[in-house]
Amino acid sequence: MFRVVRTLGLAFGLLAAVLAAQGPEFAQQYGQRLGGALDELRRQIASLDADAQATGRSRDQALAQLRSNPDAFVARRGESARADVDRLKDLEAQKQALDGAESPLGRLFVIARGPDMDIARAAYRDYQPAVPTTTDGFVAGLIGFLGAWAGWRVVADFGRHMARRARRRPAATTPV
Repeated sequence: MFRVVRTLGLAFGLLAAVLAAQGPEFAQQYGQRLGGALDELRRQIASLDADAQATGRSRDQALAQLRSNPDAFVARRGESARADVDRLKDLEAQKQALDGAESPLGRLFVIARGPDMDIARAAYRDYQPAVPTTTDGFVAGLIGFLGAWAGWRVVADFGRHMARRARRRPAATTPV
C-alpha cells in the first residue's frame, strides 16, 4: 500500500510541476501582448504628435483643445487620446520592470503586482499551455513539484498514523 501512496505522491508532484511551470509561460505570453500594445499606442500617439506639430501645437495643447471642444464627439476623442498617453506611460514602466526582472520568476511577480487587465484578459483568452525550458520555468516547476509532493507526504503520513492508531486501540467492552 505504501508504494501506491508514494507513486500517487510522485504523480501529484509531477502534475503540480507542469501546472506551476505555466506561470512563467503566461508571463512570456503576457509580455508579447504588452509589446504589441506598446507598438500600437506609440503609433497612435506619434500620429497625434504629428498632427499637433503640423498645426503648430504641442501634444498637450492639442489635447487641451480637443477636450475643450464644444462638439461632444471631439471632446470624447480628446479624452480618449489623453487616456492613451497615460496608458502608454504605465505600459512602458511595466515593460521596463519586466525587462529588468532578473530573479527566477521575477517577470511573474512584476505582472502580479500590477497587471494591465485588458492585456492579461487577452493573454488568458488566447493562452497556449506549454512547458517553458527557461530557468524560470524550471524553478516554478520545481517549486510546484516540491510543494505538492511535500503536501501529499504530510497528508499520507497523517493518514497512515491515524490508521495505525486505530488498529492499536483495544476494542471497548461493556460489562455484562
